[in-house]
Amino acid sequence: MTAPETKSLKKQLKLLDVYVISTGAMFSSGFLLLPGLAAAQAGPAVVLAYLLAGLLILPAMLSQAELSTAMPRAGGSYYFLDRTMGPLVGTIGGMGTWLALMLKSSFALIGMGAYIAIYLDVPIIPIAISFSVVFALLNIFGAKESTRVLRVLVVTVLGVIIFFVVHGVVDALLQGLPLLHRTRFTPFMPTGVDGLLATVGLVFVSFIGLTNVASLAEEVTEPDRNIPLGMMLALATVIPIYVLGVYVLVAVLGIETLSGSLTPVADAAAVMFTWIPHQLGVAIVVAAAIGAFASMSNAGILAASRYPLAMARDRIVPEKLAHLGRFHTPTRAILLTVGVVILLIVTLDVLAVAKLASATQLLMFALLNVAVIVMRESQIEAYDPGFRSPLYPWVQLAGMIIPFVLIAEMGWLPVLFTIALAILSIAWYKYYAQAHIERDGAIYHVFERLGRRRFGGLDQELREIMKEKGARAEDPFDEVVTDADVIDLDQTADLDDVIARAASLLQRRLPTSQEKLAEGFGLGDHGLVAPLAHGVALFHTRLPNLPASALALVRLKQGIRSGGRTLGGGEAQARAAFFLVSGEADPGMHLRILSQLAVRTEDSDFLKQWEEAEHEQDLKEVLLRDDRFLRLVLEKDTKTEPLIGRALKDISMPEGSLIALIHRYGKTIVPRGRTRLEIGDRLTIIGDPDGLDILRKEYMGD
Repeated sequence: MTAPETKSLKKQLKLLDVYVISTGAMFSSGFLLLPGLAAAQAGPAVVLAYLLAGLLILPAMLSQAELSTAMPRAGGSYYFLDRTMGPLVGTIGGMGTWLALMLKSSFALIGMGAYIAIYLDVPIIPIAISFSVVFALLNIFGAKESTRVLRVLVVTVLGVIIFFVVHGVVDALLQGLPLLHRTRFTPFMPTGVDGLLATVGLVFVSFIGLTNVASLAEEVTEPDRNIPLGMMLALATVIPIYVLGVYVLVAVLGIETLSGSLTPVADAAAVMFTWIPHQLGVAIVVAAAIGAFASMSNAGILAASRYPLAMARDRIVPEKLAHLGRFHTPTRAILLTVGVVILLIVTLDVLAVAKLASATQLLMFALLNVAVIVMRESQIEAYDPGFRSPLYPWVQLAGMIIPFVLIAEMGWLPVLFTIALAILSIAWYKYYAQAHIERDGAIYHVFERLGRRRFGGLDQELREIMKEKGARAEDPFDEVVTDADVIDLDQTADLDDVIARAASLLQRRLPTSQEKLAEGFGLGDHGLVAPLAHGVALFHTRLPNLPASALALVRLKQGIRSGGRTLGGGEAQARAAFFLVSGEADPGMHLRILSQLAVRTEDSDFLKQWEEAEHEQDLKEVLLRDDRFLRLVLEKDTKTEPLIGRALKDISMPEGSLIALIHRYGKTIVPRGRTRLEIGDRLTIIGDPDGLDILRKEYMGD
């Protein structure tokens, strides 16, 4: 059974977007609504509860970041759990995370209604429902448009909250900390350790927005960098503000006043900002609170809607939910998500919403830590995260145990709820989803190592993801291409002869034999030799003790005779053959270079450029990444004239930039430090985009 045809979501979210989505999802209910409810359970120790919750989310954050950079796909936790432990666990994870995000969004919308009700005599619930509809429309118009609103909201809210916290800390210092602690923070832990742990579980909901961006990973540019860095910056921002902010709330209001308040920050502002006339200080805080709740609700709905989208793509839920609307957003998934959010607002009280959201997400975090262990131990070569969690596996083991301890401390309602969620998800899988899918997870690759079975489709899916991501900035792709050996054949060639000639060239610069290379490339094999697509055959192998990757490029103007064997693509003739060999130490880099070659050959103009290339340098430039190479021709009376006659060692180049090839008198020469440039030389310069921009402006102008 084939998967439904789907379209990829646009890659349009940058580092700032990742940061504001993560930060905006945390700066709302966790600080503006929840401290009063939490203080009723833990007393002054509520400050410690927030600190512990922020630290205990680290294992989940690190695991989520690793999985997101390896598998940047819509659906976040669902996709990771499905591909690691199979569709049954994926169903539990998808339903659970979707529900957790909707519960948190409901919690934020209720808080938004509570703060609006300070000034408007209107019921909280209708306000919450109205704004949920507004955010649904905003998300339908597009993720980028949605995050533009988030940027403004998050920056504004951060400014007001930081001002509030600094003002409160200064007031506390002026009052004298010893006196303040005797009157406001004694006894510090009236409900004991059990009460503290139960409160840690409750306030955990404050931090779960940190991983919201995982569900949007498919839409993030440079996910290897932007996802982990954005999440880390968000957590580094939020923990200090949460801890100091809750400390200020306890210090200003006292536990009796704080306990049970749904608008604790506004209540504290009324006490602190008496120097600002006409209650303007309270109005500013209320406006910021409404903005914070709006950012959280919007980010929550944005992230939650990607879960039914991802599950529909895999036929876990009806395929109609995978439909992308006019604005290239999952319209039906957004509408369904908002419908459930409205139902939760109407049926549950605020404390129940907070507890159930925390418990559900804690269960998902435990499973995500298991997922990292499964992926690492599966030893799938195409599992290639751009960020790897440190202190593996100890961080993951801690992340598996801690959530269940916190759920148990929160009481029977969260425990029963998580059990019911698991049972209902299993029932849905057995009676609906199982008949629609043919897929297993990476856990079967672990079983294979123990002598059982594996699911080969996962490795292929991960390789497709690697193709989409392409080579990393630090990968030596361009160096490998410019150093490649080239064979240009005018006549129809025999397949075995082409393999032997490529192996002969490569062995001259590698510590291995021609025979081993040829065997690795498939010489003498039967059946499939190399995948053939778009007129290009890709041969590759990995051998021990090779210091670096090497490449041979073959242009076949009259095609290739396969001697009865197939080149994986049916009747099509290969016009190009690439032979890549790497060491065994870094299989991920080998696959990324191979994937980048495949990506380039899929361009509609590749074969035309390849066949029309006049010489070796042209052939190599066809493969180079457009943003990482620059072509210069040295001529008099142009900006390049100062380079004529100079030795390469005397030319200042931006860091990371290199003159890799020189075409002179119809031949391509390899540059050396003593090589002097001549008029008419054509230079191929490789490097990072910023360095090439400097050279472009210097030698080509605007």
